Amino acid sequence: MSTARRFDTLPLAPALLAGLEEMSFCRMTPVQASALPHVLAGRDVLARARTGSGKTAAFGLGLLNRLEPGSSRIQALVLCPTRELADQVAREIRLLARRIPNVKVLGLCGGMPMGPQIGSLQHSAQVVVGTPGRVLKHLRQGTLRLHGLRSFVLDEADRMLDMGFAEEVDELISHVPARRQTLLFSATYPRAIDGISRRVQHDPVHVDVTADEPPPAIAQHWCAVSPAGRDDALISALHGWGGSLNLVFCNTRADCARVASRLQDHGISAVALHGDLDQAERAQMLVRFSNRSASVLVATDVAARGLDIQGLDAVFNYELPAQPTVYMHRIGRTGRAERHGVAVSLVTDRERPRLAAVEAQLPDQEIRLCPLSEARQAEMLSARVTTLEINGGRRSKLRPGDLLGALTAGNSIPGSAVGKIDLFDQTSYVAVDDVHVVRALRLLNGQKIKGRQFRARALTPGTSFYRQTR
Repeated sequence: MSTARRFDTLPLAPALLAGLEEMSFCRMTPVQASALPHVLAGRDVLARARTGSGKTAAFGLGLLNRLEPGSSRIQALVLCPTRELADQVAREIRLLARRIPNVKVLGLCGGMPMGPQIGSLQHSAQVVVGTPGRVLKHLRQGTLRLHGLRSFVLDEADRMLDMGFAEEVDELISHVPARRQTLLFSATYPRAIDGISRRVQHDPVHVDVTADEPPPAIAQHWCAVSPAGRDDALISALHGWGGSLNLVFCNTRADCARVASRLQDHGISAVALHGDLDQAERAQMLVRFSNRSASVLVATDVAARGLDIQGLDAVFNYELPAQPTVYMHRIGRTGRAERHGVAVSLVTDRERPRLAAVEAQLPDQEIRLCPLSEARQAEMLSARVTTLEINGGRRSKLRPGDLLGALTAGNSIPGSAVGKIDLFDQTSYVAVDDVHVVRALRLLNGQKIKGRQFRARALTPGTSFYRQTR
């Protein structure tokens, strides 16, 4: 193994190196190897890398390495275009900082009440990760001050501009110190990126590793459909090409909710993710998909931006997007980490020009015309796991081991039947095999955990209804 791509060849703090070793992170990805030396040297960096390339660690390690020990000031600000990406980035930075004492990473996103965020800001956070609108609201109210900022990061900068955040970013710049490090990470380089770089960066180092990254192994197909037959075509396509985790993209919120409901009616475990959901509902949908209690996530582009679901088997375009770059962002969520992926697009006659535009952007990749395959057994599309929601989380001092112990004490439920456990501030989720759901609910509702009585309920396939067993 070449030592040039090992983290321990970089001037990282011992605590960061120890944390990386615990996570079995030894070898850098191309974007980390190219960007981190410049980031650690204090340079501004404008980096281009595909989604899922490891860019969060590239800037996360840099900003954590620059933290001033013992200072309670906010020293790093990371802006993300969506709440989901901000949550994901905050979680990864917390993992990277796990061996550094007294580091607090705070998320500031819309869709959540201001009060608790203001309270958290009064208790010394060093790193803030948030969306432009909510961060700017705190700055305008004076509840967030950035006079001690050392690192400023724009993650998914291209998408931030696509979503119309350019003016908010410019206003945010007026609140940050002139002397700072500014890092821009983007999957594409539209012309507007150069403009924002000139406004916020000083003599940046340009890093582009897209040519060095191996192309994902994605088999791309398209199917000719009629507008009226699109729903049935999607169901057939899911049965023909789908796996245990599938992402369906719709262009509108209304289609997103309707398609998820239609799939549920056909016995397919589906959840919807779109802008009409509040933050708690959005978190719930993502938990249920990532822990495999739903096999299909139906999402809009805005809602799905920045999602990094491990092991995604297939991506389906319910209809093609207007921009070829959006198509590439969509299908790039499968076929990661040297896995093979599948992308299937449903195309009407009116969408043929969009298909031609996509093919022009991907001259070296074949998008095969395929008839809708004969339906296979739908077993993999019907999840055999149920998510249980518990009305307590990190603020109740709950840990994953507490919930696992409550479920498996006395061999009531085998440990192998308990899946992924997710803890949030006020709520926890645990995935349990369907055959053990009733027993699991009785155990969680019938005993105290850490001296407290919590309530648990099982989440149904629908997006708004629940079943509860006492």
